[in-house]
Parts: sequence; C-alpha cells; structure tokens
Amino acid sequence: METTPSELVKDIGNLASLPDVYYHINHLVEQPNSTVDDIAKAVARDPAFTLRLLRIANSPLYGLSSHVDTPSKAVSIIGTQQIRSLALSMSVTHAFAGLPNDLVSMDNFWRHSLLCALVARFLARQMRRCDPEAMFTAGLLHDIGELVIFNRMPDKAKESLLHVLDSGDELPVNLAEQEAMGFDHAAVGGELAKAWNLPALLRECIAFHHDIKAARQYPREVALIHIANILAQMAEVDTLDREDVPPIDPQAWEITGLQEGLVEETVREAQSSIAEVEALFVGNS
Repeated sequence: METTPSELVKDIGNLASLPDVYYHINHLVEQPNSTVDDIAKAVARDPAFTLRLLRIANSPLYGLSSHVDTPSKAVSIIGTQQIRSLALSMSVTHAFAGLPNDLVSMDNFWRHSLLCALVARFLARQMRRCDPEAMFTAGLLHDIGELVIFNRMPDKAKESLLHVLDSGDELPVNLAEQEAMGFDHAAVGGELAKAWNLPALLRECIAFHHDIKAARQYPREVALIHIANILAQMAEVDTLDREDVPPIDPQAWEITGLQEGLVEETVREAQSSIAEVEALFVGNS
C-alpha cells in the first residue's frame, strides 16, 4: 500500500514535537482576554526558551532602540502576534535540531530556510500588506516536509535527489519527489502543519509554495513565499542570473504587487544577514 503525506506525519510526536511553551503562548494569543503579562508569564516558565528569545529580541534582526531584559518587555515591544511567530520559529529549529539524516547537510537545509525567511520578511516590509514576522516564520518552515521525508522515507528521498542530480539540476526537487513518491515535501509539510495545528496562513504557505494557484485563503502570502524561495536559492549560490535558479511563476509578481527590480537588493540584504541569523536560530547555544 502506498504511503500518504498524512500517514508520514501520523506519529510525528515520536520524531519531533513542539515545546509546551509554544502551545501556551499560542493558546493565550488566541484568547481575546489575554494580557501581555499572561503571555510573558508563559514565556518565563521555560528559562532556556526565555534566554533564546531575549537573545533574538536584542539582536540586529529586530533593531530595537532599547535593551530587552524581561519577557514582558519583549512581548510589549515586539507584539503578541509577532512573539507567537518568533516562538514557533525558535521551537521548530530546536525540535528538528537532532534529527538523524544521512542525505543532506542540516547546515545547508537551515541556511536555505533562513535565507528564505529573511527574504520573505524583507519583501513583506516592502509590500506593507503582510505581517513580516509571520512571513519570516513561513519562509523558515516552507521546506519542513523535507526533513520528515529524509527521516521516514530515506530511500525514496535519495532516489529523488539522485534524479535531480542526474538532470543537471534541471528537474525541480518537488517534481522529482512526485515522480518517486506520488507527493512532494510541500504536501508533507502541509500535513505536518495541520498535525501541529499551526495557523492556516502557515499551512497554506508551506503546502502551496510550489503551486500558488492552489492557495485559497492566503494567495498573497503564498505567492510571496514562492518568490522568496527562489530568491533564497539565488542568495545561496550567489547569483543574480535568473537562469541559474528555477523560474518564478509570473503570477506571483502580479498577486503580490512586488516589482522584479527588487531582486538584487533583496538577495544582497539576505546575504548580509544570514551569518548572524544562523547563529541565533541554529547555533549551539
């Protein structure tokens, strides 16, 4: 019997799970009567999480004018929705940090993911119609299904990667996965997002970043992540030549209203920030 994306993530708790602190924050953000103090107390229940959050809040990623030394100050200055996005980004990188995988470099996986996150955040700020922090998280998580496939279907994952290499990188990874398995990492990521009960915006961005026409509730955000994924690849291989990377769906530019002239500035901006952001999210501390 063929495996399906939903079956792959069925017992996901045995593979990777989000910490209680994220679920507490998420629950409180969803409650209209919750206060900044309530959310700050939820953060403070996990000292290691608090330390990482304050480190990121005081980094150039946020560029705050005053030093953030308590969870309540972090929540007040950054915002409750944004703290939830940041908490999720931190939680996922740690949840998957020790995942065994013999197929790809985890450093390379997270570098691409973080470049996509930085590009998405930058583009969202240019658009002014999407939440930059939610887009950072969507960019960070867009390929999360790959990690599940690498761990649970290593032979099929290897078959897909070899197919891409044999094509001289002409065949996109998602199409190679569909040929080998009947589905791709985006579908698996979408199921994982559903299993983790992530917000619908993130579920759509993860599930449809290779197929923007399938987006229903959040077409603008999905189109933005589609663009960010390709620009992140340009940043990785240090090119501004669009022939070196997969094509961007022309509709994505129309849906987002972004101008193609932003490409060089966006790629360079992400490249200039990546080392510091890698240290924050996937460093040892």
